[in-house]
Amino acid sequence: MRSAIATGVLLAAGAALAFGVTTPVVAWAGRDLGPFTTAALLYLGAALAMLALRAFRGRGDAPLRRSDVPRVVGVAIAGGAVAPALLAWGLQRSGATVGSLLLNLEAVFTVLLARAWFREPIGARVALALAAMVAGGAALTLATWSDASWGVLGVAGVAGATLAWAADNTLTRPLAERDPREVVAAKGALGAAITGAVALAAGERSPALVPALALLACGATGYGFSLRLYLLAQRRIGAGRTGSVFALAPFVGAAIAFALGDRAGGPWTAAAAALFAAGVWLHATERHGHAHVHEPVEHDHPHRHDDGHHDHAHVPPVEGEHSHVHHHDRLEHAHDHAPDIHHTHDHRATRTLDRLEKR
Repeated sequence: MRSAIATGVLLAAGAALAFGVTTPVVAWAGRDLGPFTTAALLYLGAALAMLALRAFRGRGDAPLRRSDVPRVVGVAIAGGAVAPALLAWGLQRSGATVGSLLLNLEAVFTVLLARAWFREPIGARVALALAAMVAGGAALTLATWSDASWGVLGVAGVAGATLAWAADNTLTRPLAERDPREVVAAKGALGAAITGAVALAAGERSPALVPALALLACGATGYGFSLRLYLLAQRRIGAGRTGSVFALAPFVGAAIAFALGDRAGGPWTAAAAALFAAGVWLHATERHGHAHVHEPVEHDHPHRHDDGHHDHAHVPPVEGEHSHVHHHDRLEHAHDHAPDIHHTHDHRATRTLDRLEKR
């Protein structure tokens, strides 16, 4: 069986690809629309796609609970309203290429917030990757400095969107153990309702049919299916590392924008791309393993019985991934791991034996 880390990386990469291909299309389809109208259409598309998928619910998925409602509302506001509105506004003023590359800052903010909220470890390699990506963001800002002031404001808008999405990613981490279709559908519906109401109140123009359909399709692919894969990746490798791998998305968007004729940028943009590429490589090749303790806990989340952490019995036996309330006794062992639901231990109280090597 493929390791949880490898599976998580592949899922995050798939989420990055699904999101990255939509950025240039969003910049094109939303260029004559208000940012809130654009955001509403994107998340409406995501909600509709996930509602259609609910007919194919798997047995391993745990449904949303009433206690999850405040968190769902929080992610809907941060990631379903504020972030896409800032992105749409910023892309109109920064260009698709520069805007796509700048989205790498989401990984930086996500890793830092995951460290602060969930104590996810940041080793020397991750810290170096963060430094490279911050430098890349600075290079992109310099790339627009000689342009009109709107270019700089566009960069600020996209950067603000990445911060809002990083907060969304961090808030979403506990929801990754729920059915991702329900999470995305709820977030998309709430986000679309909020931004749609603001768009009406602000008097934003109604979209034409073709741009509206394009944004709905981008929402289904880049915000619906992508977020579903993102949540599945978070189950396995945590918020910070999922965000790190997801940094591949802007390169996909920038490459497509360049192929479509957006030649914005220059030497500073090239330098930023190199710095972002270095940051992604450093994240992707990180390894982490040491002796650690699992304290007794009872919880409910999707799991398998061949992962080294779930050895409880079923009558009759159950195979594959499934979900139910189960108990863990205290366990001490050592192995390579990522900060998933079972590895949230405090590294300040543990002797950390990091192994950082190439994949």
